[in-house]
Amino acid sequence: MAACTDVIGYLDSLLDPASYDDYGPNGLQVPGKEEIESVATGVSANAELFSRAREERVDLVLVHHGLFWAGPPRPLDHASKRRLQLLFEADLALAAYHLPLDGHLEVGNNALLAGAIGAVDVEPFAVHRSATIGVRARLDAISPQELVARVTAATGREPLAFTDGPDPVRSVGIVSGAGADYLDEAIAEGLDAFVTGEPIERAMSRAREAAVHFVAAGHYATETFGVRALGDRLAERFGLRHVFIDVPNPI
Repeated sequence: MAACTDVIGYLDSLLDPASYDDYGPNGLQVPGKEEIESVATGVSANAELFSRAREERVDLVLVHHGLFWAGPPRPLDHASKRRLQLLFEADLALAAYHLPLDGHLEVGNNALLAGAIGAVDVEPFAVHRSATIGVRARLDAISPQELVARVTAATGREPLAFTDGPDPVRSVGIVSGAGADYLDEAIAEGLDAFVTGEPIERAMSRAREAAVHFVAAGHYATETFGVRALGDRLAERFGLRHVFIDVPNPI
């Protein structure tokens, strides 16, 4: 058992959210029990995740995409009410870490995806406002087909791939989720390949004309890594039970 304030304090210290100009609040978004014994992790805050977390009888839900985002205040709709109702009824705390969980070089989505595809010498990449959110790394001279196969194995889904870059592939930039616009930064840095989550229409011609491999493996699928690693860390550090709740999303 651990104090929820201690757990959130540890996460804040590890991820340093103050260094990121993010789209919404990082950290504790909805308070719950003051003492926690278990944590559920998932990619996005939604009713299915909260319902399954309640079935698992956990005390804290930790996500990458939280409930609250920047912008003017707006009235709650029925879906928002339902989500909060699920948390309140079960006395579930909710914490979320967005860009800090993309850019971290140990437990971040991009660093972990780089490791999962066998990339080494991971460095910060892709500047968002004041901080980097992605990574660049080195590959051991693999074929474009091997790159796609490794991304497929790491994410559990067949990516959309435009393999018009060099063979072999020796370098890669990775920005998970909706990071396709950073293809231009990968081109500018002379990388052989770029891996992201969601594709954008202009990526095909841009990648082909610049002779860079472009691989889009899905927003959700590229962002399961970080939050799951955080849950494992909390389990080890605080002796908590951790369960990762997969709510598959094809996007």
